Amino acid sequence: MTETVSTPEAKAVASRRNEKVGLVVSTKMQKTIVVEIEMRKAHPKYKRVIKSNKKFYAHDEQNSARVGDVVRIREGRPLSKLKRWSLEEIVRRSSLAQLPDVKVDAIEVK
Repeated sequence: MTETVSTPEAKAVASRRNEKVGLVVSTKMQKTIVVEIEMRKAHPKYKRVIKSNKKFYAHDEQNSARVGDVVRIREGRPLSKLKRWSLEEIVRRSSLAQLPDVKVDAIEVK
C-alpha cells in the first residue's frame, strides 16, 4: 500500500518551476502585475557586486497585489505575449496599501 506525502518538502521536490521574489511596480492592467526583480552579481574580473533590475509580467487572478507589495511569482506556461509568470503569494504588504482611501474635498479660494 503506497501513501502520498503532502508535506511542503515533498511539494517543493515535485515542482521544479522557477520562483522569484520581487517588488510590484505596476497594477494598471487587468489581472496582470509587473514585478521588478533586483539581481546582484559579482563582476567576473573586478569582483565588485553589480545590481541589475528586470521586470516580469505576472498573472494575478484576483487583482489582490498592490504597488509596493513584495510578492513571490512562479514560472508557468505562456498566458500572453509577455506573461509567463503567475502570482504565488504576497510575502509582505506595502505600508502605503494599508492606508485607507481618503478623499480631500476641493477648497475654493477667492
